[in-house]
Amino acid sequence: MKLNATSIIKKNWGVVLFFALMLISRSSFADWYIVPTGSMLPTIVEGDRIFVNKMAYRLEIPFTNIELMQTGEPNRGDIVVFNSEKAGVRMVKRLIGLPGDKVAMHNNQLSINGKPLVYSELDETNKGTEKIANVAHKLQFVGAAQADTFNEVIVPHEHYLVLGDNRNNSADSRYYGFIPAKELQGRAIEVIISLDESNYYLPRKKRFFTPLI
Repeated sequence: MKLNATSIIKKNWGVVLFFALMLISRSSFADWYIVPTGSMLPTIVEGDRIFVNKMAYRLEIPFTNIELMQTGEPNRGDIVVFNSEKAGVRMVKRLIGLPGDKVAMHNNQLSINGKPLVYSELDETNKGTEKIANVAHKLQFVGAAQADTFNEVIVPHEHYLVLGDNRNNSADSRYYGFIPAKELQGRAIEVIISLDESNYYLPRKKRFFTPLI
């Protein structure tokens, strides 16, 4: 006996409903993202699977970019996930500058609205901390600096300035410019799981459920 699509759906409506709700949830409410590069080291490691709150800033109609309502405001220091039209890929970076902010960098030292950020001394591996919005987060300065200085810029309306925590090895606003607000997909909350791609995809159990903020 042949089964058509309708009869298959009726017989398996529970499974179909589950997957439909999962797709809707990933489209509008929450998602996870595999980080393929080291631009956010040491905060996020290649192979981390990060949980993204897609309702952090706005609620959209599922499977569209049509905004239903605003749910929050991006803050300095947030780790944001966005679909970069200029880069042609999804990216994850740290939000540094808000609309209207005046941001400058000199020898990898940032200032926002004329106030220099607070940095710790680098350790033997060239890692340290940067304090933004009264919260310190880890940074690293490994390799030759490619764009460690830029003159003061003003972040345009409905745009943001983002940088990677791996400051000397990150393609960010220094290369692709300011990020339009409409490209933001959500805020990264924590590492769900982490697999070491350089070591047969073995799990890094110590990184499981590690908060990012």
